[in-house]
Amino acid sequence: MKTTVRRIALCLIAAASIPALALTESSAQQLERIQGRWAEIHYKMPAASREAAFAELAQEADRAVAAEPKAAELHIWKAIVLSTWAGAKGGLGALDLVKQAKGELEQAMQLDAKALQGSAYTSLGSLYYQVPGWPIGFGDDKKAEALLKQALALNPDGIDSNYFYGDFLQRQKRFAEAKVALEKALAAADRPGRASADAGRRDEARQLLKTVQAKLG
Repeated sequence: MKTTVRRIALCLIAAASIPALALTESSAQQLERIQGRWAEIHYKMPAASREAAFAELAQEADRAVAAEPKAAELHIWKAIVLSTWAGAKGGLGALDLVKQAKGELEQAMQLDAKALQGSAYTSLGSLYYQVPGWPIGFGDDKKAEALLKQALALNPDGIDSNYFYGDFLQRQKRFAEAKVALEKALAAADRPGRASADAGRRDEARQLLKTVQAKLG
């Protein structure tokens, strides 16, 4: 269980970086700070220090949502922080955090399904294919693929929408399709203000593509 939940955190990340115009200036600045701090913790901080850092960032994300509860973007990022905190934490307590993240993403979709170029679909889809199924968790590969395809419909050239679909496909042993998706992820345009996150995602995409190419021979 601990290993399974940790793998979730290694994959989760938001899809877009430009806040929606509906956000107040203060909330937009807070969103940008949460995004930047998330990337710093996830990609640059030693693994042993991440749990405490994500727990602290989760409190900041919670305050941001409380201040502007109708901002889908903030719910999405709260979910991402909770999910990566779960990965750093491990165990049954981590699964509870992932369930909280699921609720935040579902709320974000009710508020604005297109927020951050549909990244709620991307993140929720990734949860569905990584979390264990019933009776332990809510994992469901069919729901995962449907959500990931909705994400691609909203953001067909995005680095994360393509990466997560590629990861899902390779887990399904659909290696030829996975190769196409991962190559598209690597060709995605840079996101403003997301240099660290983009670099980390590209490294993951390259490693996964190597695995897929080996399977294809």
